[in-house]
Amino acid sequence: MPVQTHTFEYSLFETLEELSPSFQSLMQEAVLARANAYAPYSNFSVGAAVLLDNGVIVRGNNQENAAYPSGLCAERVAIFYASAQYPGVPIKAIAVTANTHLDPSETPASPCGNCRQTLAEYQQKQSTSIPIIFMGASGKIVCCNSVLDLLPFAFSAKFLK
Repeated sequence: MPVQTHTFEYSLFETLEELSPSFQSLMQEAVLARANAYAPYSNFSVGAAVLLDNGVIVRGNNQENAAYPSGLCAERVAIFYASAQYPGVPIKAIAVTANTHLDPSETPASPCGNCRQTLAEYQQKQSTSIPIIFMGASGKIVCCNSVLDLLPFAFSAKFLK
């Protein structure tokens, strides 16, 4: 049986100041969104910012609910809102930041599996890569050239035909 390897490249930045001005601004918007997260159960606040091709930045944050899993992740809040309010406008980039109030982390927090699948769907829909950057409360920032780097075997509409 042949064994195959899948690899991808990403950039690791030590500080926000190392990012391009547009990515700095996008991550700052995600940090602002994180501040308004509703996370009374997990104390894990997440903020996301989606940069659209028309220059609009849409923010989202996680919204928890006592009846798990009725809440929604920040990435999906932001991307669903962007799609509802600006249908057909391509996504240029996404920034995500996470923080726990109990022990702020400097470890970059990548999107969960549900969010990866959702982001992959939007990238497949627009047929162009969507760069994604993510970080913890502070510290290093990971920058991937494509959300599909995070989900190499993404499910897509082609399986439903």
